[in-house]
Amino acid sequence: MNRKEFIRLTALTGSMYATSGIIEGSATSGFSSTPDITAADVQQFLVSLTKLGPKTVDRFIIGDPKTKVAKIGTCWMPYWETCKKAVESGVNLLVAHEPTFYTHWDLDEDHEDYFKAHEYTRKQYLGLVEEKKKWILENGLVIIRNHDTLDALKERGIPFALGQFLGYSNEDIIASRTYYNVYKIDIQPALQVTKVIAQKLKELDQPGVAFYGDPDCPVSSVGVGTGCICDPMWFADLQPDIFIAIDDVVRTWTQTAFARDSGRPLIVINHGTSEEMGTRMLNQIIKERFPEIETVHFNQGCSYKWITG
Repeated sequence: MNRKEFIRLTALTGSMYATSGIIEGSATSGFSSTPDITAADVQQFLVSLTKLGPKTVDRFIIGDPKTKVAKIGTCWMPYWETCKKAVESGVNLLVAHEPTFYTHWDLDEDHEDYFKAHEYTRKQYLGLVEEKKKWILENGLVIIRNHDTLDALKERGIPFALGQFLGYSNEDIIASRTYYNVYKIDIQPALQVTKVIAQKLKELDQPGVAFYGDPDCPVSSVGVGTGCICDPMWFADLQPDIFIAIDDVVRTWTQTAFARDSGRPLIVINHGTSEEMGTRMLNQIIKERFPEIETVHFNQGCSYKWITG
């Protein structure tokens, strides 16, 4: 398929569990009994979940939209190793939250991320992009990105899923807008709240959390955002007593330094940890809509390995 045909077909489509391994779907149908549902059908459903802007990354990243779906997989990040696990398990449609090719706009990027690097570095990235792209196409894998939808989805999107995992319910929300929730909790020292959160995040392979601010500060509300949309400066007006942010957002000379100087408590967790439960929720949403297709989730959680001396 040439690039023009790929873009045309893409446009037609509408532009809680264990901690490791694969979560198997409950569907019992195998390859022989799967109905003729295409990747385009799945994408059409996904973008219907919420209203998207005119420019969105929620689209086909690679593969033929006309592919008949044999088995669906979901994941936070479509690492190459995850793509290989998907193919080995019979998945031919992978729905991922984050980019496949190392930059926000994937194959359509031309100036951000590694494109801004030295020519030597850019060639290294582009070389691996071509290798990964070739492998995906040769193995008949189709990858859809569902990012903007899941971030903004009410009740079941990224911030709601994380809040529920941490033990907060939608009924506990005392302030909210798209991408941000503030939950009411029993008043207690910031350090105690942080220890409870750290204990829960162990289930997602997060070995600990970073804490800044006054550990003795009394808190009665917790504020969470959505992945990279969780800079504490962006939702300070919702006035949570303690903020949860991710490592892709905060800077040591800005938000964390402010937390130390002001005493306002700040917890920093891994990006993958913060969005894992949201992608598991997406898996459940897909199962509900397409129960006749076997659907699995590839657990990832914390995206780094914690090494001690």
